[in-house]
Amino acid sequence: MLELKSLGLKRDRWILKNVDLTFNEGRIYGVIGKSGAGKTSLLKLAAGLLDVTDGTVYFMQKRLIGPSEKLIPGYDDIQLVNQDFALEPFHTVEENVREKILSRHKKDQTVLIDEFLELVELKHLRKQKAKSLSGGEQQRLAIARALACEPKILLLDEPFVHLDQRLRWKVLNYLRTLIEEMRTTVILVSHDGAEMMGFAEEIIFLNEGCVKRIGTAAELYYDPKSKEEAELMGEVNQIEIDGVECLFRPNEYQVESNKGMQVRLLNSIDTGLVYFNYFQTQNGEKILLSGVKPLNEVTHISVKKHI
Repeated sequence: MLELKSLGLKRDRWILKNVDLTFNEGRIYGVIGKSGAGKTSLLKLAAGLLDVTDGTVYFMQKRLIGPSEKLIPGYDDIQLVNQDFALEPFHTVEENVREKILSRHKKDQTVLIDEFLELVELKHLRKQKAKSLSGGEQQRLAIARALACEPKILLLDEPFVHLDQRLRWKVLNYLRTLIEEMRTTVILVSHDGAEMMGFAEEIIFLNEGCVKRIGTAAELYYDPKSKEEAELMGEVNQIEIDGVECLFRPNEYQVESNKGMQVRLLNSIDTGLVYFNYFQTQNGEKILLSGVKPLNEVTHISVKKHI
């Protein structure tokens, strides 16, 4: 459905280089990378909001043109939600959503506005002007506007920064329904790969403008190829075993009896779901082990990789 072929973007330096990606219909993709990796630029190129330096963007096998060739940049079937929000600041919350569905029958407009404002929990602010909303409320309104268009491709740039966990999962659950019913393609960009676990079917790791790896969330989480990649997916331990660097997650261990790696408990923190147990190895390395209870009696462990 959406293809990026030999894509490159250059300003004073190369922001993206030789990017080849295919995003198929009805699938959920994640893009991770640290700040400056090129994630936001990738979405803007995919949406037709930036001109490519090299390569081509294809949507439904047709070449997309950028703002230098198009009077009004962008495409209705490709909706981008980013930190700019792109709201009409002097229009009300309700009007901001209505503007995206003016082609619908008026009765249908009312139903859809109610549905999307209920989803992002803004019904009580429907008569308030967008400029008076908080940053989090503006972000939620931007999501509602994008969803109202029923796009074929939905591009989300750090969309949950201002959303609490409950509302985040509510929106994610709606997106899953949208994907199943409308065959929408969702591309989610984040510096925090952990929030994609259980949601993105495929994750793309960007580093310095290049695609370094493509895999499932489990592959990137449990089998990282570098510490930088590993840290983008969540907490990770780094130790040395027999002169070889070993990366492992807080749950990738096994308690041993007087054998294996000697460890000393520093402290335990109850997160409400699991305990975070901070240890120090015999080599002075600090590691984190998770558990359903404090690991007060543990003195030896071994690393037990899931993959």
